[in-house]
Amino acid sequence: MQMSHERLKKAYRDMVTIRLFEERVQVEFTKGAIPGFVHLYAGQEASAVGVCLDLRPEDNIASTHRGHGHCIAKGCDINGMMAELFGRSTGLCGGKGGSMHIADMNVGMLGANGIVGGGPPLVVGAALTAKTLGTDNVAVCFTGDGGSNQGTTFEAMNMAVVLKVPAIFIFENNGYGEATGHSYAAGNTDIAGRAGGFGLPAVTVDGDNFFAVHAAASEAIARARAGGGPSVIEVSTVRFFGHHSGDAQLYRGKDEVARLREERDCLKVFRKSVTEAALLSADELNAIDAEVAQAVEDAVEAARAAPLPVAGDLLTDVYGTY
Repeated sequence: MQMSHERLKKAYRDMVTIRLFEERVQVEFTKGAIPGFVHLYAGQEASAVGVCLDLRPEDNIASTHRGHGHCIAKGCDINGMMAELFGRSTGLCGGKGGSMHIADMNVGMLGANGIVGGGPPLVVGAALTAKTLGTDNVAVCFTGDGGSNQGTTFEAMNMAVVLKVPAIFIFENNGYGEATGHSYAAGNTDIAGRAGGFGLPAVTVDGDNFFAVHAAASEAIARARAGGGPSVIEVSTVRFFGHHSGDAQLYRGKDEVARLREERDCLKVFRKSVTEAALLSADELNAIDAEVAQAVEDAVEAARAAPLPVAGDLLTDVYGTY
């Protein structure tokens, strides 16, 4: 089914927001303005946006250490995100979570997670809650190719099948688990094929193509909402930056990143597809680029001006009451 004009614009806006946000974070981190480590999502935008476009605020997602893109795609405010990265009290987590722990329950973002393979069990819990309460909400877990080898991931997929919960497992295979090539780290490199062994539908899609990701995600989401249980989507994608900012990437081939930026940039693929099909014009896309660039600049300036947490904030948000 052809997407509406406004939905196409939203998809592009979300992908561009992720790209420009991440590129600016790299600049600010290099200048020393952002504490801790950051793991940038640039290059993988079609995965997050293709999956999240059909999700509702009531649906939950869990993320990884490389979580900024998932946050933006799910609807997190970039001003609150940027302030969180800067360690400011106006951040989504009060400046205490930082890059790897951004969460916003108001939009169903359960949180980025520094534990490799930590997200799948959380999503099974969220999906079980939806089933128990009788809602048609779904829960989606984003995991990397490294996380696909974790025991927690295997246990979560098995439990999701046994309990037939509305969980969707997205494996973003960007070819590297930190500095280790996926082909070296896995005896069977077919993540979707391995997942299928647990008894759930599993497909592999081209992560450079937003429309391919969106089509697979739409089908999985609809199946889950209708009570059809869990599924897996392996997204073949690439990352343009290192495992973390400052990673020298000596494990990558000469000119590999330059080649990927030229040949496998999901934003370029999207622009080519929609302009050639006369679905969106270059002028419309350029206008979105400019608007997003200004929004990211405003977010940085607001973060710089925001106050730091005070000592008393250390004792808040430690325990939750139910």
